[in-house]
Amino acid sequence: MLGLSELAILLIVVVVFLGAKKLPDLARNAGKAARILKSETKAMKSEAKTSGTSAADPRSPSPHVIRVRPGDTTVRPGGGTDGPPARN
Repeated sequence: MLGLSELAILLIVVVVFLGAKKLPDLARNAGKAARILKSETKAMKSEAKTSGTSAADPRSPSPHVIRVRPGDTTVRPGGGTDGPPARN
């Protein structure tokens, strides 16, 4: 965590690099961005409350069923198999 002296040094560096003329514009733009982010978050929350969780939601993954047939084998990453033993 930054202490008071580190924050003061950081503020001085920002003022030196950006200049006193650009700081109000920077603060104004940061405030606008924060307001937009807040309103979008609020809209997403209200949309989630009104729509609820539905099965027709395209973002939710649909369940997949994998059917195994007799004689199917599973190949493991190590090269071994999981299935009926090989006949020699």
